[in-house]
Amino acid sequence: MTPLTLQSLTDLAQLDADTIIDVRAQSEFAEDHLPGAINLPVLNDDERAQVGTIYARQSPFDARKIGGALVARNTAHHLQTALADKEGGWKPLVYCWRGGQRSGAFATILDQVGWRVRRLEGGYRAYRRLVVSMLYDTPLPHRLMLIDGGTGTAKTELLHHLTEAGAQTLDLEGLAAHRGSLFGAIATDQPAQKMFESRVAAALTRLDPNRLTFVEAESSKIGERLVPPSLWEKMCTAPRLRLSAPLAARCRLLCRAYDDLTENAQQLSDRIDQLRPYHPADRIEAWHAQAQSGDYETLAAGLIADHYDPRYAKSAARKEVAITDMALPDLDPATLEQTAAQITAQFT
Repeated sequence: MTPLTLQSLTDLAQLDADTIIDVRAQSEFAEDHLPGAINLPVLNDDERAQVGTIYARQSPFDARKIGGALVARNTAHHLQTALADKEGGWKPLVYCWRGGQRSGAFATILDQVGWRVRRLEGGYRAYRRLVVSMLYDTPLPHRLMLIDGGTGTAKTELLHHLTEAGAQTLDLEGLAAHRGSLFGAIATDQPAQKMFESRVAAALTRLDPNRLTFVEAESSKIGERLVPPSLWEKMCTAPRLRLSAPLAARCRLLCRAYDDLTENAQQLSDRIDQLRPYHPADRIEAWHAQAQSGDYETLAAGLIADHYDPRYAKSAARKEVAITDMALPDLDPATLEQTAAQITAQFT
């Protein structure tokens, strides 16, 4: 059973493995894992805590004996369920936290079955070091151009059209499962910070650094997730395409893009209440009244004029980067498709 050592994140795309198996507990897997891995815990969260308590309070020997029995039982369950249909030529890659006892025990049994199993040297910790090196310790080689503009100028939609036009893009809001603003939470929970960083690292690894990559301009925090330092530094100095559009078009787009909020009165009310520290009470009450009456375009116009645009203007004034202004007559799909084609032809 030959161990596998990851030299770089690009090695993951070239793995000679049919399945990547993370044998850590469910909570460890949920926080972060190798891209594409499945979770087959050899100790679940409760069992791991039980063994750890016995190790600390009773004896390491008793902990290993009880842990071994639990690992054997759980491995048997996986063999009879998740792995029951695997043929003789199946090639799994197995890892745990640091390539130690959990993955070693599981891999040994799979090896004895006859599968061509490999174990990741250093486990998840070795992979995480590579992610940290890319996103924290090393300047990124990628060439970026940011899609900028006030709220409701269809930055996200244009980014998707750029992807369809063949441009190279990085969708941070998609990776963070958040639309970026106070109103931007979606039904899907945000990934943990480490998982978000794994998604970003995987996306960057797939990109060609020599080609221009379009990224939506964001603050350093998308919902509750922080943009990793190396990427944020690159974004802060990248040139920008600054979109503008008529107010009415922006309001209509916001009503379409945030229809989940207009269909959930309580959630919309809660989001408006979060703006109380920044605005006088009468303005907040007016926004509540517009939401309750279903006058969503007027609400959107007020939020743009009194909340979002002033903050965007203040932020834009502090940036000393190359800016190309692009005024759109409307934000219809056909216009965005045409704009994406124009940008692709001009900048790539």
